[in-house]
Formats: sequence, structure tokens, C-alpha cells
Amino acid sequence: MDLIEKFIDFEKVKDFHFLLELVIILVAVKLAGHFSKKFGQPAVFGELLVGIVLGPALLGWITVDPDNPGLIKELADVGVILLMFLAGLETDVDEFKKSAYGSTLVAIGGVIIPLIMGFVFGRMFGYDSTTAIFIGTILVATSVSITVQTLRELGKLQSKEGTTILGAAVLDDILGVITLSIVIGVAASGGGGGSVLDIVILLVKIVLFFVLTLLLGRHLLPRLFKWAANLMTTEVVLTFGIIIALIFAYGAEMFGMAGIVGSYFAGLMLSMTKFRTELFERVEIVSFSFFVPIFFVSIGVSADVAGLTGETILLIVVLSIVAILTKLVGSGIGAKLAGFDWRSSTGIGAGMIARGEVGLIVASIGFSRGLIDNELFTVTVIIVLLTTLVTPPALKAVFNRGEKEANEHS
Repeated sequence: MDLIEKFIDFEKVKDFHFLLELVIILVAVKLAGHFSKKFGQPAVFGELLVGIVLGPALLGWITVDPDNPGLIKELADVGVILLMFLAGLETDVDEFKKSAYGSTLVAIGGVIIPLIMGFVFGRMFGYDSTTAIFIGTILVATSVSITVQTLRELGKLQSKEGTTILGAAVLDDILGVITLSIVIGVAASGGGGGSVLDIVILLVKIVLFFVLTLLLGRHLLPRLFKWAANLMTTEVVLTFGIIIALIFAYGAEMFGMAGIVGSYFAGLMLSMTKFRTELFERVEIVSFSFFVPIFFVSIGVSADVAGLTGETILLIVVLSIVAILTKLVGSGIGAKLAGFDWRSSTGIGAGMIARGEVGLIVASIGFSRGLIDNELFTVTVIIVLLTTLVTPPALKAVFNRGEKEANEHS
């Protein structure tokens, strides 16, 4: 042992243990993502599972102390900001305009019903009003990354149903982050005890933030990037993109909202500039090679699946059914009102079921701000996994049946 200590400085190794944790996370995430896709699931599914495996519930190789989260948590926070910045950049405003009417009805139905039913069932399980409304906010979230891949495989991505789903997801995200901002603001002002004046001030702050975001995004950012593009230094567009994402995230926090709201709208504003494609490609490389994997693993690590009780399992089953049915029914009714037949309406509703990374982001914000406890956070992670699993087969069943019926009638 003495001989080994002469060659290895164990005190220094202890100080730099975080480097080994980062290596474990990155290797595990890429392998898990590979095998997840190989079995027909999105990479995020494997990335979440590997976080649970590496965390205290199983192997215990990666731990995050809630009282002193350290570097892993901070890197995960940057990851979630960049992830929402990418979501904003990926938003095709012009595509949304083409199917605006149908998408709006689908999105509204897919927001109102999950929000109300999430609140109702939250109260039924004994949670206070603030936590119950936050459960509804989590259920509002929609991630169409899985839906997009499935529709692409079915050849339906450019169909009327496909463009409606994509447009609805854009509006769904916008309504979702606004709802999140209001819930966080009300909770910060004292929850249910907040006065009418507090809520009015909060709404004014939210409106002011969005006005400032719109003005800066439409007038200042294009000029700033045009100037920055002429600087004689490397990756200046990428650097300024990340700077803008971080500034907008910080600004959102200053206005009493979640940082992801700011970074999403920063991306949304920049998606309307000529730098959109270059920014997206470069930020995606930086994000998904390092920061985003750490975020997904941190979610899995924080989920205490080892401590599930019978009551918690019942909560998971009930809320999973509510999560699936509220999107299927809410968005489906919206599609029917927009003029789609029942089969297409069902397909559109099925395309909105998956919560994916958006649900995880909302849940992690609520957990970090004390709006939900560890048990409810773990429930959310499992619901995200289940809705991720349900979406592809549901979509394939609906659209394949439609094609079969069309062939029989031809």
C-alpha cells in the first residue's frame, strides 16, 4: 500500500474525482443512447435509464447531494438552458403559420384538459393547490422529437396531420412556458396566499419580459450578429449565440420566471434570422456532446426509484393514464373542431402524448424550486418514460390502419 501511495496522490485524486464522474457519464450516455435507438426507442429513453442505473438507486457511481449539488448540477443547468435554446432555434415560425388554425385548436385542447385534470387528480391525491397546479403544468408539456421520427418513418411528416402536430407543438411549448412562469411566480409570491396585487404585478412582469424579448429579438439581435460575424476570431457566431441564450435565461430569472423561458425565446427570436441554421448546427454539437447528456443523467440520478411505495406506484399508474388520455382527448377534440376526421384527430392526439425532455425540464425546475418533492419528481420521470414508450406504437397503429382502410376502398 505504501508503495502505491508513492506513485498515486490519493488526496489529489479525490479533488479531481469529478473528472472520472464526467467520463463515466459521457461513456454511459452514448452507449445507452445507441442501444435505445437500436431497440426502436429515442436516445433520451436510454439516457434517462442510465442515469437511474448509475445513481444511488442501483450502482451508486454518480451522486448529487441536494444540499451541495456541485459541478454536475451546474453543468446540467447549462445543458437545460442550451436544450431549450435549441428548441427555440428549431421552431419553424413560417411552417406554423401554414397550419395555424388547426394547430392552435390542437394546442389549446392539449393544454387546457391536461392542466385541469392534472390539478384535479393532484388534489385527489392530497397535494396542496400549488403542487396540484404544477402537476397539471407538467402534463401540459409535449415533446415531438419521438413523434417526428415516427411520422418520418411512416411518410407522414409532410402530411396535413404532420404539419398540424408540429405547429401545435410549437404553440404548446409557448403556452407551457407561460403557464410555468405564472405558476412559479405565484408560488414565489406566497402560493395561494398571494394577493391579487401580487398576481397582477407578476402578469405585468411577464408581459414586460415578452415585450422586451420581442423588441430585442426583432431589432437588436440581427444587427448584433451581423456585427459579430465580422470579428476576426474563431466560432464567433456560436459564442454569441450561447451568450444570448445565457443572458436571456438570466433575464427571465430576474423577472421571476424560469431561465428556460428566456433561453427558449432567445432561440425563437434567432430562428427568424439568417444565422438560424449555422447556430443550430454548432450549438447542437456543443450541447449534445457534453452538456445535455449530463442534464439527462442528472435527472435519472435524482429519481429515487428504490424508494417507491404502493401508494407511489398507484400515483404513477393513475397519472400515466391521465397523461395519455388528456393529450389524446384534448388535442384530438381540437383536431376534430379544426375539420379533421376521427382517425386523423386520433392520430394527431397520439402524436402529442410524449412528454420527453420538455416534461423533464419542467419537472426539474419545479423540483429545484421546491414545488414538487422527490417522490413526485420520480413519478414524473417514470411518466415521461411511459409516454415515450406509448407514442410510437399508437401513431403507427392509427396511421397504418388508415392506410389499410384506404387501400381496401381503392
